[in-house]
Amino acid sequence: MSENLEDRDVLNMLLIVVGALVGFFVLIIIIAQIVSSQKTADTGVDPMVESATIERIKPFGESNIGAVPVAAASSAVDGKGTYTAACFACHGTGAAGAPKLGDKGAWSKRIAQGMDTLFDHAINGFKGMPAKGGNASLSDAAVEAAVEYMVKGSK
Repeated sequence: MSENLEDRDVLNMLLIVVGALVGFFVLIIIIAQIVSSQKTADTGVDPMVESATIERIKPFGESNIGAVPVAAASSAVDGKGTYTAACFACHGTGAAGAPKLGDKGAWSKRIAQGMDTLFDHAINGFKGMPAKGGNASLSDAAVEAAVEYMVKGSK
């Protein structure tokens, strides 16, 4: 009989603790509701600030459900700039077997084929290399300038 009494005491204590916790959480929720519902005098939003914020974030907030925009090369032909923008990802790192800028051994065979062949491969693509380095907006002159830059830096 003493075991039943101890079990009943434990059960009563457990119910008291659970009840106290539930009461505490209900009290916290009520306080949070009261605090969050109180309005201060300065809750208005300045329409000028709101419109300026909307204009500032507009380019990031709009959806673009079309073709992926491709960065256009500048109108000036700049071999180094085109190389940096369109060619470096592969020719600067050797990715996908691309000859790295400055690697004389890898470039010597290619240079021996002649500049016209190198221009053709760069503009139209060759053995896994995408045409114009994957940037179709590049002009042929920009691609040729980049090839000349790479050849000059790899002799």
